[in-house]
Amino acid sequence: MATTIRQRIAPLQSLIALALLVLWLTLANDRFLTVDNSLTVLRQISVNLCLSIGMTMVVLSGGIDLSVGSVLALAGAVAAGLLKTGLDLEPIGMHVSFTVAGAITAGVLVGAAAGCFNGLAITRFGLPPFIATLGMLSIARGLTMLWTGGHPITGLGESFAQLGTGRLLGVPVPVWVAAGLVLLFWVVTMRTRFGRHLYAVGGAERAAELSGVDVRRVKLLAYTTCGGLAGVAGLLMTARVNSATPNAGVADELDAIAAVVIGGASLSGGRGSVLGTVLGCLIIGILNNGLALENVSPNWQQVIKGAVILVAVAIDRVSRSEK
Repeated sequence: MATTIRQRIAPLQSLIALALLVLWLTLANDRFLTVDNSLTVLRQISVNLCLSIGMTMVVLSGGIDLSVGSVLALAGAVAAGLLKTGLDLEPIGMHVSFTVAGAITAGVLVGAAAGCFNGLAITRFGLPPFIATLGMLSIARGLTMLWTGGHPITGLGESFAQLGTGRLLGVPVPVWVAAGLVLLFWVVTMRTRFGRHLYAVGGAERAAELSGVDVRRVKLLAYTTCGGLAGVAGLLMTARVNSATPNAGVADELDAIAAVVIGGASLSGGRGSVLGTVLGCLIIGILNNGLALENVSPNWQQVIKGAVILVAVAIDRVSRSEK
């Protein structure tokens, strides 16, 4: 009887945790439940939400991507550099200037290329996802340092900054961008053949292959999408501070993994959802905001977030063992 009740509650555990967290912070701090603070939380989680949606695609396929934080920094730096100084093509004596739209496109493509590289390393050369993406973590961070010379790229103009600081109908633009991506990838995962194949590959890769699913193609698309979304996250972060910093996105992959796991996805693959990831991002973002309002030191915030991840994974293991 007790096991049956736990199994019925399991799909709602993220929502229950979010409700309890909001209730606790509302009672603990009168600055928490205000319109301005709510919009601040939504703006802050928009970057992590972009990363986490991409991570959800990869985790559903049974993989993991440790490089999204570094790819975020590289995409933001490339877009900022192209927008600020353009690109010199010395062999043919040409200088190419970039518009805001061109720089944004270049940033997304850089992220997608890094994700595609991860996918090829995993599907064509058989590298474990942990090793392949750990290598890309170092490569992307190194390329960011080489591109920026180790210095921030600042003064990107008001038009670009609007992407991170502007508002539409009173809501920050990054929130609109993240909401659009949530809707798009909810449809992709729940209403398309590719989405069904993602769950099939993550749930039982060999069975999916025997059923005619092109496993390599599904994984390659998942990692490429994850890289592209890391590029979008990098653009939002760069636009928000109107500056690209070489150290941007350090350890952001941990927040993305945490949001996906807390949202109910299984690190073994085949289970999870975009909407669950949204709940995970909200829990992480509200927890960060609440701890900051309570003046908890950043060091303790890291400790608490790590403990939350461990508890979420432990609950996932227990719930799987009971099935």
